[in-house]
Amino acid sequence: MKNDVWNSFIYFFSASSTQTYLKKCYAEANIMDKEKKSFENCYPFIYYIEHAQAYYNQAAAAPLSIQPILSFYGFIQLLKACLLTIDPNYPESTSVLAHGVTTRKRKKQQYEFIYDEVKVQKNGLFTYMAEKMFHLKHLDGEKFSMGELLKELPELEKCFQFLHSKSNFKTLIPMVEGYSLPSSILDTFHMTGSRFKDFLEAKTKNKYSVEEQEARLILHPGREWSLNLDSPIHYHLFEKSFAISMNKNSSCFGFPELLVHYLLLYNLSMIARYETEWWSELLKTMANDDYPLISQFLNTTLIKGPHLVYEWLTKERFIDV
Repeated sequence: MKNDVWNSFIYFFSASSTQTYLKKCYAEANIMDKEKKSFENCYPFIYYIEHAQAYYNQAAAAPLSIQPILSFYGFIQLLKACLLTIDPNYPESTSVLAHGVTTRKRKKQQYEFIYDEVKVQKNGLFTYMAEKMFHLKHLDGEKFSMGELLKELPELEKCFQFLHSKSNFKTLIPMVEGYSLPSSILDTFHMTGSRFKDFLEAKTKNKYSVEEQEARLILHPGREWSLNLDSPIHYHLFEKSFAISMNKNSSCFGFPELLVHYLLLYNLSMIARYETEWWSELLKTMANDDYPLISQFLNTTLIKGPHLVYEWLTKERFIDV
């Protein structure tokens, strides 16, 4: 699938327009010297995006063996552009330049990627962007498994269905007014229609009316769903549809998707760099379910990562939740 989102990023490749955009961001945040700061930061902002595009272009052409490294560093450049719209002094200290997560030492025998974990550190890019972009605090010490993270990506739904005979999402079918869900979701979540409404409002920071009809629920959201905020409703980029995660008990349930992509790319980039033997064996032997899930994720994040960032920069950056 062609990554057309870069055609949209080109709108930022104008110093005067980008300065105006940054001034709008800083004015909204009541930042002092917005005129000066937007002037100083317009070129760094452009360079972050330009650098990111170069990484992503190389990742798209690279063999799978080094693709995670290129995609991860491209993604980091895009996130730095996002942070510059919030913090005009970014990076103000070296503590925000570290990755912000660690991974345990590989187990040489019978290691499987989906059971691996990453642990969030107190300082670094991950915790900084979680707080600044999504108002998520107190993640220090939290652990997330690769399998749980992968299950929160709707583009991998068919892969999980084939490999594990398990559904992680229910598609929200658009109606003339509202969206339709099978009423069986109430049994899955162990909720009444009224409780499900309250649950959605709390988890998505949105208002709903819910109609219970025979064999289905009709949801009427108060405003358009966001692609990036912490919510169990995710956007399937390739099918152009929204879907709700069924993994209510997962530590990643409702996690912003940009953070999901970051953690997965971080771990895969570390494996590609430092676990050459295991990584090469995986790519050559395809011994278990790791290969199809990793391959599908890497193909997805090449396109969806930049798309999510563009949506955040142009829309969700200005949503007050």
